[in-house]
Amino acid sequence: MDSIPGSHAAVDSDFNVETHHGEHATVVRVSGELDLATCPTLEAELARAGTSSGPPLILDLREVSFMDSTGLSLMVRAQRRAAQSGRALAVVKGGDQVRRLLELTGVADRLTLIDSPEEFRPGPS
Repeated sequence: MDSIPGSHAAVDSDFNVETHHGEHATVVRVSGELDLATCPTLEAELARAGTSSGPPLILDLREVSFMDSTGLSLMVRAQRRAAQSGRALAVVKGGDQVRRLLELTGVADRLTLIDSPEEFRPGPS
């Protein structure tokens, strides 16, 4: 996927969100702690990335060091909005803490989880 310079948002030095609009997908990369303080920034970036039908939206959590229930709620809302707009959404699995949280809460069962953005191949609409 070719990266086109995209949006960039930072709350503090530990949290960062970058959006890259490619030909086949829009990738939103998140790093740092995803919690009550930082979720509004990611939610705003996801809204800017688009909720209307378009190329798949990929949320890359590989650099997320911590996620709390606020992050879980954001994932569920993002999945719901994508489904309502007919847009595919996939989540790149994060580190151990993030994966455990997604699995223990059952949220992993509601998401399309992948190992890397390049792995995602949406099914027919």
